[in-house]
Amino acid sequence: MKEKVAIYPGSFDPITSGHLDIIKRSAGMFDKLIVAVMSNHRKMGTYAFSVEQRVEFVKKCTKDLPNVVVDSSMGLLADYAREQNAIAIIKGLRAVSDFEDEFQQALINKKLNENTETLFMAANTEHMFLSSSMIKQVCILGGDVSPFLPEEISKEIIEKLKG
Repeated sequence: MKEKVAIYPGSFDPITSGHLDIIKRSAGMFDKLIVAVMSNHRKMGTYAFSVEQRVEFVKKCTKDLPNVVVDSSMGLLADYAREQNAIAIIKGLRAVSDFEDEFQQALINKKLNENTETLFMAANTEHMFLSSSMIKQVCILGGDVSPFLPEEISKEIIEKLKG
């Protein structure tokens, strides 16, 4: 039987507790989940962490999830999904405002790769307000963001952001 592979793409700059929740829930649904650290061309030059740092943070947070693989890609998600033989792309939604952009991306990805479906997963209510951008801003301004970050990397993220 063919292995069921899904991809959870994101910039993960940095990975949040909300991201990790989606990863854990998705990992339970597929044989293999690839967490793909992507570079959003609209955000180029604004990342707080390098691709290598973001990959390492995700690896630290998922080391106990045996079917999770962490990778990175600079190209089109649809092409990456085809290369990985993925049957699904997982997209987390925090609010209705996320849906419009994510839905448009899903339609484009489907046109570029008809063999991969996009699945939308609602964030748990305890994480609906979280975004990497908000965490960076609050941390830089001196707020305590440790409750919003995975424990494995919280201290390291805070130190780097306060730099």
